[in-house]
Amino acid sequence: MNTLLFATVVFTWGFTWFAIHLQMGTIPPEVSIFWRFLAAGSLLGLGLAMTGRLRRAKLADHRWFAAMGLCLFGGNFLLIYSGSLFVASGIVSVLFTLATVFNAVNQWLILGKRPAVRVVGGALCGILGVGLLFGETLASAHLGAETALGVGPVLAGTFTFSLGNMVSSRMGSIGMDLPNAAFRGMLWGSALLATFVLIRIGSFPIDWSVRYLGSLAYLIGPGSLVGFLAYLSLVNRVGPDRAAYATVLFPLVALTVSTVFEGYHWTSWSLAGLPMILLGNLILFARLPRTDRAHPAAA
Repeated sequence: MNTLLFATVVFTWGFTWFAIHLQMGTIPPEVSIFWRFLAAGSLLGLGLAMTGRLRRAKLADHRWFAAMGLCLFGGNFLLIYSGSLFVASGIVSVLFTLATVFNAVNQWLILGKRPAVRVVGGALCGILGVGLLFGETLASAHLGAETALGVGPVLAGTFTFSLGNMVSSRMGSIGMDLPNAAFRGMLWGSALLATFVLIRIGSFPIDWSVRYLGSLAYLIGPGSLVGFLAYLSLVNRVGPDRAAYATVLFPLVALTVSTVFEGYHWTSWSLAGLPMILLGNLILFARLPRTDRAHPAAA
């Protein structure tokens, strides 16, 4: 089940980068994010209601749902989109892989769970591999004030995403299953985005072209309903630190899509990064020896 969830996250989120790319330039990003999570949250709530799985939530628990919405379904996307206006998409992808490090650190600082050596080693190995994948982009980037304007928001968005992971890991402790928590988190995220859009723009335009609606449909269904539920389930099953390694692997899918649809050319740098990412995956998820399982503190 863990392998299935991990593969689902990698492949569904791997295609979201191309879907987001198709939306750029037509509608303000914050409006597109609003439509995405309003529709996804509404469909999820409808599905829960129709199957008799919609559960009541305590009023006090909505502070957690609001935090989840802000960190996973709103604020993180606003920050990453704003940073993407100033830096290349390759740099954004590299920076987002730092979610593995942020999750390990935040899990230690917030939840009191010290990361195992293999988790840190696997994550760093994977991040190095992604750095090689986008090595030429990084090497040719103009590291001026404009780049700094982009790097800061992307790092802040990635850190916000990590905080959302910590919040989602608390859902079990308040007696709420992940679909019901994600439903409320998406609606809270939509409400916060709606407030931001009303203040900044004052309207909610939509592009009725096939290109925009098709990409929006993918982001609502596989990108949000399937991808986020699979990821949050993985967080609960293996922990935020290991689950976040999906953020290292899905750029591989994104690069494959770019190869087919955008003419991306593989280089010696990118080919060198591939085995590093696979090695990081092996370090993180290979079955532990019997002695390691018997003495987890030694990890």
